[in-house]
Amino acid sequence: MIIRSIREDDSGNFLRLCQQLDQETQFMLFEPGERTTTVEQQRQRTQAMLSEQNQNIFVAEQAGQLVGFLGAFGESLQRNRHCAYIVIGILQAFAGQGLSTQFFQALDEWALQHGLHRLELTVMCHNAQAVHLYKKMGFQIERIKQDSLLVNGAYVDGFYMAKILG
Repeated sequence: MIIRSIREDDSGNFLRLCQQLDQETQFMLFEPGERTTTVEQQRQRTQAMLSEQNQNIFVAEQAGQLVGFLGAFGESLQRNRHCAYIVIGILQAFAGQGLSTQFFQALDEWALQHGLHRLELTVMCHNAQAVHLYKKMGFQIERIKQDSLLVNGAYVDGFYMAKILG
């Protein structure tokens, strides 16, 4: 398994990974079929993201297939450029193999090298496995976002979590 930064030529594979994650789990933001991004739009987004010093997407690749990702999306203003919002997704067939931990280790190293100080994420409160992982990786719950998502007709609370780096 290779963990590396995304490249522009990953755009089609990355889009397919995201679409598969939309189908596999209810813990991601998009509903199945809701993602309408084209490969060209994804390529442009990837290109724009890679041009920013405080943004990156790490991908896990096995045998030429992308099986997971962790995105760090930095803020754009001088007062909050030190912050990045984190999104992670791993295909179910590759869950439980330590990829999440590897992603967060790569993220921490990269974030410190690029002057980031604060990492943020949101997670559904009932996603105990993810909450446990984030706590293990040094994130702390800062607040509860009540009724932050509507999933299968029911409102779901989310934790807003953050980690302060060195």
